[in-house]
Amino acid sequence: MSDTTPSTSPSGRPVYVIGGGPGGLSVAYALRARGIRAVVLEKSDGVGSAWRRHYDRLHLHTTRRLSALPGLAMPRRFGRWVARDDVVRYLEKYAEVHELEIVTGVEVSKVERTPDDTGWLLHATGGRELTGAAVVIATGYNHTPYVPEWPGLDDYKGDFTHAGDYRNAKPYAGRDVLVVGVGNTGAEIAVDLLEGGASRVRLSVRTAPHIVRRSTAGWPAQFTSILVRRLPVGLVDRLARPMAKLSVPDLSAQGLPRPDTGLYSRVKEGAIPVLDVGLVDAVRRGRVEIVAAVDGFEDGKVVLADGDRVPVDAVIAATGYVRGLEGLVGHLEVLDASGRPVVHGVHTSKHAHGLYFQGYANPISGNLREMAIDAEKIAKSVEKTGGDALSRLPA
Repeated sequence: MSDTTPSTSPSGRPVYVIGGGPGGLSVAYALRARGIRAVVLEKSDGVGSAWRRHYDRLHLHTTRRLSALPGLAMPRRFGRWVARDDVVRYLEKYAEVHELEIVTGVEVSKVERTPDDTGWLLHATGGRELTGAAVVIATGYNHTPYVPEWPGLDDYKGDFTHAGDYRNAKPYAGRDVLVVGVGNTGAEIAVDLLEGGASRVRLSVRTAPHIVRRSTAGWPAQFTSILVRRLPVGLVDRLARPMAKLSVPDLSAQGLPRPDTGLYSRVKEGAIPVLDVGLVDAVRRGRVEIVAAVDGFEDGKVVLADGDRVPVDAVIAATGYVRGLEGLVGHLEVLDASGRPVVHGVHTSKHAHGLYFQGYANPISGNLREMAIDAEKIAKSVEKTGGDALSRLPA
């Protein structure tokens, strides 16, 4: 890795990959494997920076074998469900083994077409202006923490943090904690708090999620997700209902009823099921209490949608992230109203050819698996369309 400004080959322009996470690294490898020079620009001081910031107990919910990036298997010693620290080690090894060209300490602030419309101009820290034949943006699906504009939050004096800053339960031992949001992150943090000694754990839920066992009788949920991904949405919804009743108990009495809408219908709307790693048992036993959605903050208490006002020692908002792409490419008309890329993977916008987005889907079949597949497709597309404009590696 280097913290120097990348040079441009006189025989052509490199492909710039923005972001040194799994999405960016996999594309860089796939391009290099085709003899194309790819330069990864990473704003932090090392690869996998987002993974380094995740909470301590995090393990992949996808299997080791189906989470590897192209060109390097994950070691068997990592186990079936790979821990956060092992993911970071793998990404470091991946960059080393494939001799990827990575420039750290460089943040790209804006991407635009070159004045002659023959490539892409990147504006980066230190006044750098870099010209590439193509650009792959891989800054991450979970980029910028999102906190709703709750009334009274600015005046709230209690302990409030976003889940992105949560590391472990140690600071919350013996405390009354409210976790807001029941996605996979919120569900796992609630369990972590419970096991870490919090005196009381409540989980605020606005919309009841679909809950799926991460593995049933040794069969990972990911395997099923891959099998059904191409089936009609309605069919998958119908198949999922009896499976849910067989594998997950009814938690309606505990405040967590089964959803009214189908599992795959929810996925298509962007809501991935909660893969259970202890939440079901904790709720069933009353050790994690389900409460209504948060409406605001008032007089040091949390105001819930059902009118309750609860005093708590700490609030952890597992309320998701936004992509944070507006400043980078918002002027190119490649984002939808919510700030997500209009197209991603191998597809490019009709008025932004050569600009790719990697890792901006949240597929039911696993992020890392789909990024690995898309990396190969993106590299093939770049090679096909780039022609003589591409900088080639020495034979």
